[in-house]
Amino acid sequence: MDDDNRAAVFDVGRVLFQWQLRALFEKLIDDPDRLDWFCTHVVSEQWHFQHDRGTPLAEMLPARMAEFPEHALLIAAYAARFNETVPGEVEGVHDIVRRLSARGVPLFCLTNFGDELFARFRPEQPIFDLFEDIIVSGTERIAKPDPGIYEIAEARSGRFGHQLFFTDDNPANVEAAKVRGWDAHLFTDAAALEAQLVETGLL
Repeated sequence: MDDDNRAAVFDVGRVLFQWQLRALFEKLIDDPDRLDWFCTHVVSEQWHFQHDRGTPLAEMLPARMAEFPEHALLIAAYAARFNETVPGEVEGVHDIVRRLSARGVPLFCLTNFGDELFARFRPEQPIFDLFEDIIVSGTERIAKPDPGIYEIAEARSGRFGHQLFFTDDNPANVEAAKVRGWDAHLFTDAAALEAQLVETGLL
């Protein structure tokens, strides 16, 4: 294995950027109980995950509005104002990305993110300019932890197994990467990530 050919692969949501549907809907729903109910039953993470797997918004939104017509405007806001579900970067991680880039470490993203929503989010975030490639589940129509999206990342990066240092906040996604032999780590915070990167020799 060529250690000089190693790359770092980052998840996006809750690793590079904070993500919380409530960050948008708490601006639109005053009552805490109603907010909880809405984010559990209407615009939930489970429902949103369809878009991560490739279901287009033009299919998702009308179907959900038909199911919950009294919430049609809020469901529309999910798509129109999605970037507001990302309240900011995860503290310290962008600095780590810049340090890796300065050291010449090749950088990639492997993210469960809807194709259409990522197309709106990407232009607002210059940190992505430091990445050689971004593998987006909604574009590929296959999402982590399905082994197929890891195969795509390997093909696109030209690297395999321990040549790929991977950080993700979802244990199932980390485990799927480990099965493929990746140097995969569960993300908790920037300090732990920095320590892992130092230990592996990338920082």
